Amino acid sequence: MTSKTILKGMMGFYIVLFFLYLFGPLMVMSVTAFNTPSYPQAYPFEGFTLDWFGKLWNHRLMMEGLVNSVIIGLGVVAISVPIGLAASIIMNQVYHRARGLFYLVTVSPLLTPGVIIGISTVIFWKDAFGLTDWSKATFYKGMVLAVLGQASFVSAYCLLIIMARLTRFDRAQEEAALDLGASNPQVFWHVLLPFLRPALLSAGIIAFLSSFENFNTTTFAILADKTLVTVLAGEARQGTTPALSALAVVIITISLVGALSYELLKRREEAKAAAIKERARLAERGELEGA
Repeated sequence: MTSKTILKGMMGFYIVLFFLYLFGPLMVMSVTAFNTPSYPQAYPFEGFTLDWFGKLWNHRLMMEGLVNSVIIGLGVVAISVPIGLAASIIMNQVYHRARGLFYLVTVSPLLTPGVIIGISTVIFWKDAFGLTDWSKATFYKGMVLAVLGQASFVSAYCLLIIMARLTRFDRAQEEAALDLGASNPQVFWHVLLPFLRPALLSAGIIAFLSSFENFNTTTFAILADKTLVTVLAGEARQGTTPALSALAVVIITISLVGALSYELLKRREEAKAAAIKERARLAERGELEGA
């Protein structure tokens, strides 16, 4: 036995230990979703059942919270992605000495605790307009405040994602389009946005997931409404049931299906692009040989 063999063995042991630490709780929780006891129990496995998925579906508060979480997440995406896009374009064009200050201001919400953001959102929208009767304010609703509170820091995530892509953009493409007679809106829609499409898609996904799982800001900004996270927190305090494990199984399954579908589509597109490139190369070679 050599030192290299021992090193490989130790590396393999730590990798296995890491993945067990990472995925072990998920596997145990998945087993409890199909076990018959009323309390989450992985061992002993007393019997296979799908009843907990039915109870999850019939859980009114949880389903209501899920719908609210999706609506809030879409609202956060609709606000945060355009703000992140606009901020990244400004940062890319602002004077170099002012760029650091602008970056500090736009990213500072990420350094602010979620509790502070949630409370300040509620206070601002009440006091800024001098509201005396909150029920008459159409915007002073829990879901609207949750969208505004979450978007105030999620937009910074979108800024960082889009900015990472924008720094690789060749400004010569814009200048060439303008020289050929395109207007500034045409350059934006037909040159810049297609280049930023992957970053915009990534920013939208990150914004939705950040909103969906947010708890601190949502707890204080949601008022009397509920999201899936706040409902889960209340259920966990009262005593968890395998229905929560069933919910975890559903979320994990959707995530895996989405990731696998994306990877398959991406590989198919790459194979198609490679085939087109290869046909073009062969056609060019045939033309050269014919000449």
